[in-house]
Amino acid sequence: MNFAPTEEQLMVRDMVRKFAETQIKPVAADLDHTHRHPEEICRKLGEMGIMGVSVPTEYGGAGMDNVTYVMAMIEISKACASCGVIVSVNNTLYGHPVKTFGTHEQKLKFLQPVAGGQVEGCYGLTEAGAGSDAAALRCKAELKGDKYIVNGTKTFITNGNVARYCVLAATTDTSLGYKGVINLIVDLKETPGFKVGKIEEKMGILASGTSELVFEDAEVPAANLLGKHGQGFQQMMAGLNAGRIGIGAQACGIGRACLEDSIAYAKERVQFGKPIAVNQAIQFKLADMATELDAAELLLLRAAWLEDNGHDFEKESAMSKYFASDVAMRAAIECVQIFGGYGYVKEYPAERHMRDAKICQIYEGTNEIQRVVVARKLLGQR
Repeated sequence: MNFAPTEEQLMVRDMVRKFAETQIKPVAADLDHTHRHPEEICRKLGEMGIMGVSVPTEYGGAGMDNVTYVMAMIEISKACASCGVIVSVNNTLYGHPVKTFGTHEQKLKFLQPVAGGQVEGCYGLTEAGAGSDAAALRCKAELKGDKYIVNGTKTFITNGNVARYCVLAATTDTSLGYKGVINLIVDLKETPGFKVGKIEEKMGILASGTSELVFEDAEVPAANLLGKHGQGFQQMMAGLNAGRIGIGAQACGIGRACLEDSIAYAKERVQFGKPIAVNQAIQFKLADMATELDAAELLLLRAAWLEDNGHDFEKESAMSKYFASDVAMRAAIECVQIFGGYGYVKEYPAERHMRDAKICQIYEGTNEIQRVVVARKLLGQR
């Protein structure tokens, strides 16, 4: 069993770490305050290959592995969780289904610019009545000639307000349940009948836009169908499995930021004539944070390694996602506690970490759903 990263993996991690520390972290608080989409950062990350880490180079990506992707995601999210989720969606929720199920022509047209960082992608799954119950879609796609006519509204779509391309989950027949699900690649800038709906006001990850996608008799070329009819739900589940690794890595990055900020503050904050870091109560908090974060990272790296080597990783991705996000939330709570009153004000990063951490327990499958996935795998249930 070899836990040592390769030289190439370490090189990429160190490159991303340096970029995150010098280019992302200094502006993270301002991005959070202004809710501004970090377009320049996304373009630079694209030039570095980080918007499509495991996408082959012929389609604009870096042609590397998912272990490297996890390492990069942790470093980016440690600096700015909003940037982290934008990178995650490009790589997995959008990038994975197009990379895995798209034709050569679809990859050249729809994957290359996203993996290369020229534009953003998004995944249109969630609806008002279809979240954890992903098969309960009501967004309808009706084939008429050489086009699908799409009607429906998607909610809580990360990158939805800025994305150029979308993998859209729809149903051809609601009576068919999951068997009626298809995925269409939609050019959101060139689709008659599409508009961006409500942009959500959120608790955290404020530099990452979250919006409705509204389709009213929207016309999507039939050539934009991913795979075949009847494969849509399988494609959805495969994309979510990959996406959970990215969100787990985002959570781990937030947790790492909590730990680093807590250590630095505990060393400089003096009470009763000595730094609070010498108090055992503080030391135990730091030790628990560090131990749980190391465990979370190892779970994530295992899931990524299984994916890279062609093994089933559904259970492991669910485990890593819910464990890492729970760990991040606990780390964020302790970070605020260590900062005391300063942890509750926006002058310091602790309160932002707490706001950013919470969503990791909710999106890309709530942690309750992740436990259902794990239990079903353990019991041999589908």
